[in-house]
Amino acid sequence: MSDPQLLSAWAGHWTGTGTGVTVILPPPGTVGSGEVRGGAPATREFALLDPSRTVDRVDAVVLSGGSAFGLAAGDGVVGLLRELAVGFPTPLGPVPIVVGMSIFDGSVAGAPPDAVSGRRAVVAAMSGEEFTTGAVGAGAGATTGKWRERLDPGGVGLAVSSVGPASLAAVAVVNAWGDVTGPDGRPVFAGSSEEDPPVAGNPFEMANTTVAVLLTDARLSKADCYLLAQSGHTGFARALNPAHSRFDGDAVVALATGEVAEEVNLDLLRVAAASTMADAIRNAVNR
Repeated sequence: MSDPQLLSAWAGHWTGTGTGVTVILPPPGTVGSGEVRGGAPATREFALLDPSRTVDRVDAVVLSGGSAFGLAAGDGVVGLLRELAVGFPTPLGPVPIVVGMSIFDGSVAGAPPDAVSGRRAVVAAMSGEEFTTGAVGAGAGATTGKWRERLDPGGVGLAVSSVGPASLAAVAVVNAWGDVTGPDGRPVFAGSSEEDPPVAGNPFEMANTTVAVLLTDARLSKADCYLLAQSGHTGFARALNPAHSRFDGDAVVALATGEVAEEVNLDLLRVAAASTMADAIRNAVNR
């Protein structure tokens, strides 16, 4: 376990030059779903997360820089998990269910994460290294405030909470077109909504996306996880202004390990998910 705050999951980073990979490895039997609300997503296996699809397990979530190129990091994760015999059982052997989400960073023009990068992130996760936050892993090249033609800090953020017997963790990679906002709704870096007014058609419009994972030890169905992911997007709207633009690929995956046998009120868990996600986004830049 990389960090006690990530419940029973393993999590780790590979950090390159201005880009990286963050991998979350939940325990066997973890159920997952997710939702994309941004207009420009870069994802892998996301259709499988639809509650109507057959497979409900998720073996890994890979967050990476490099936009569509960085999705190749998932190949390394799939390959290593296959060697470990982890995956959905089939007559020809297990098929690892690996979901990927990428942000757009400067590595798109250089050396984006690849399969080797993804494999190294898994090794880091399994080594028990401390799970760090800030400009590491998939958040190494992340920036925010780009609708104002600013390049304010972004990064990886973590927050935890609990609802009755269940625990909840949110991990966010914040690379937003908009500003990170505090609880008062004011931009953390711009100072006030009057400073640095938004600029239409600026060069950073297509270089964005915030991606995140919610992880709980509650026992939830795939449909429940879908609702939990939706509440994660509510957290986006609380801590990012604007969120879910045409220029962001904003996406949330929700995972439930089912380790808590007691019933947990789903609606209360969703309330906590929204606030915990907002905290994770703010924690990504509060350093």
